[in-house]
Amino acid sequence: MTKLPPSSIFSLFPFVLPRPHLYPLGRSAIAAHRSAASPAPPARGRPEGTVRAASSSPSPRPPLDPPPPCEASSASSSSSRARGRARGARRADLLTPRIRRRADRIEDHIEEMEDDYDMDDTADDMGEENYERGMRDSDSEDEEHGQSNDKIPDTSSADARKGKDIQGIPWEKLAITRDKYRQTRLDQYKNYENMPNSGEAAAKECKPTENGGMYYEFRRNTRSVKSTILHFQLRNLVWATSKHDVYLMSHFSVLHWSALSGLDTELMNVQGHVAPREKHPGSLLEGFSGTQVSTLSVKDNLLVAGGFQGELICKHLDREGVSFCCRTTYDENAITNAVEIFNTTSGAVHFMASNNDSGVRDYDMERFQLYKHFQFEWPVNHTALSPDRKLAVIVGDDPNGLLIDANSGKTLHSLKGHFDYSFASAWSPDGRTFATGNQDKTCRIWDARNLSKSLHVLRGNLGAIRSIRFTSDGQFMSMAEPADFVHVFDVGSDYTRRQELDFFGEISGMSFSPDTDMLFVGVWDRTYGSLLQFGRLYNHSRSGRSLRMSRPE
Repeated sequence: MTKLPPSSIFSLFPFVLPRPHLYPLGRSAIAAHRSAASPAPPARGRPEGTVRAASSSPSPRPPLDPPPPCEASSASSSSSRARGRARGARRADLLTPRIRRRADRIEDHIEEMEDDYDMDDTADDMGEENYERGMRDSDSEDEEHGQSNDKIPDTSSADARKGKDIQGIPWEKLAITRDKYRQTRLDQYKNYENMPNSGEAAAKECKPTENGGMYYEFRRNTRSVKSTILHFQLRNLVWATSKHDVYLMSHFSVLHWSALSGLDTELMNVQGHVAPREKHPGSLLEGFSGTQVSTLSVKDNLLVAGGFQGELICKHLDREGVSFCCRTTYDENAITNAVEIFNTTSGAVHFMASNNDSGVRDYDMERFQLYKHFQFEWPVNHTALSPDRKLAVIVGDDPNGLLIDANSGKTLHSLKGHFDYSFASAWSPDGRTFATGNQDKTCRIWDARNLSKSLHVLRGNLGAIRSIRFTSDGQFMSMAEPADFVHVFDVGSDYTRRQELDFFGEISGMSFSPDTDMLFVGVWDRTYGSLLQFGRLYNHSRSGRSLRMSRPE
């Protein structure tokens, strides 16, 4: 995976300037080193997080800027690179070479964002009434992180039936319609690619599908839950252990949200010091400080958080404190890309961690020890274990994935077909078919009995397929794009029919409840970030018309 995240993930409705997203070395740390080395340079333009007074005359332009490219950062200019080199020279005596190189890259990235996405004209592009309303909405207790959810109410299914937007976006007060803004997003969104033109190449093989199925119905949009993202390519930060219990990341907090009470509870805060309360061989008793969680996995009573520097933090939900901490590697390229918790054939609890150092590690949580370690030729972005625990799908920074023997790590077959790097994989409960998601905007369905060619090639609307989930009964498969769209496919129709969940915002993760009753989608946006909840329609029409609202309790 790409080591550095993009400069920022922007609000869809930028009433205030966006803030840069989290980095391996934060902007505040860079600023501290800069001020210690030399006087701070004069500020360019408006201070970050401020807004300009609205124009006294209404602007003829739409109230919303065209959406910025959500994943791809633009090429750096020669001037910004020169500024970066000058800054690096000024603080050469303060930073180690490794940290200095990282800081230079990050500062260049930030200044490119400021140059390319200068939003000084935001106020001019909005009507005065909407602009002032936006300022009020953005003034929240969470302003430190650039999010403002608390002053916009939740949306229920009853509200949606009355015509209210499921995210609470007041389209009737804006000078642009939802349909027009959607088309603008589709036209201007720029998908991130490691292999140039991979999306165009893959489009030629895509299978036509019929949109209009109605399998999951909107139930609620919860705005009090602020789901966030650390790295723009990693979107596995939302997990449901029941139709009432959801776990997610919100900045440095690992939260549990209850659909019954509508309340969230902080289980762990990794901004400060986190150390295990239990003593186990191989556990780092000193723990970690300031962990940036890049991936998350929760199953039954075990929660595992993976960090940007190879950290693994394990917590049993029925015990106080943290149970186990370890670091997968001290390699510079140590990002934990994915974690999968599973039960072995004997019933023991294990988890498998996919890492940017090209390793896949199997940890035994009964003994709290590393059980297996497989090494590959490229960074591993995701691993999926077959239901019988005999096979594993490995995808990463290579267009070709691998099917391996889960016990020995031996490669059994190369998965050829994708045109870019892959970040998602999942097995169907049938144990024969599995899916892989790629930055070429496609999800491929494979049959383990014949891997000479994928069975189906399914395409999204905007960008890469960053997350894939099957329901536990195998009837549906969902795939999430980086933003705006989750597609739910009817597996029984041979993937020819699908339901398209259409909203606005970056997707931090999605999860079916184990009983398949609910589908939860985390949305990251500065103004409209939330947790979307959809309920399954058990007597649905394949044409998309619901025959019965839901299964009775």
